[in-house]
Amino acid sequence: MIDLHLHTTASDGRSTPSELVDLAAAAGLTVMAVTDHDTVVAVADVQRFAAARGIEAIPGIEITAALRGRDVHMLGYFFDPRHPTLRAFLTEQREERIDRVEAIVERLAELNMPLNFKAQIDVARMPTGMSIARPHVARAMVAAGYVQTMQEAFEEWLGEGQPAYVERLGPSPADVTAVVHAAGGLISLAHPGRTRIDDDIPALVATGLDALEVYHSDHDAALVSHYHAMATALGVLMTGGTDFHAEPAKGLTVGMVTLPPEHWERLRAARDRHRVQ
Repeated sequence: MIDLHLHTTASDGRSTPSELVDLAAAAGLTVMAVTDHDTVVAVADVQRFAAARGIEAIPGIEITAALRGRDVHMLGYFFDPRHPTLRAFLTEQREERIDRVEAIVERLAELNMPLNFKAQIDVARMPTGMSIARPHVARAMVAAGYVQTMQEAFEEWLGEGQPAYVERLGPSPADVTAVVHAAGGLISLAHPGRTRIDDDIPALVATGLDALEVYHSDHDAALVSHYHAMATALGVLMTGGTDFHAEPAKGLTVGMVTLPPEHWERLRAARDRHRVQ
């Protein structure tokens, strides 16, 4: 079983690296990837814990690009986490995340929903590689009693077009692709059924996009079929995973969505070809 979309406390997940690997072992995973947002700080620990449990853990990350002011999430795999270009790029990404979260918190205060968020910002500014984002704000809103659920926080306040939404500023998808390729990795468009940029996907492929995340917890059978056909037509690879954060309201578990073995083998073959080049 192969799950290539998992998160830890290094970004917006609720599981530590060791807890995530325990869940992966319990689910029967043979291959996994931790794909924290704009950080690789958990990769080495996950690989170490996974090796002790007989699980192959490949380097992974979910990087946020910007397209016409919207978030576009891109999954990197098989890269060198220590590559200097990637490390410098991720430092800038995390700084932009902090700036955006601070702007969101300021906007919420103007909307009579003040949050005591200094501690979280201070942790994000430490040189640990931890990443902060809107889900952290949503959790704080729930804790403060402003909303009942994180979903409500996004639907009423933090989501695109809502009163506390702050437009994403950041690298283009092509820039993200170039950075991951420079670090020796492959790049996939995360949850295209959620992002809804189908018309842009051919252009992303033309600038080097390697794969589409066909299998995802947001994708029903119709969307899986749709993006499977699109990936086939465009001649790109397919990735897949649960997108696990350990949010109780979502009811997702590690290994709930997996990548079929034949597509995993194609990814491995593409990685090997990329290394030879």
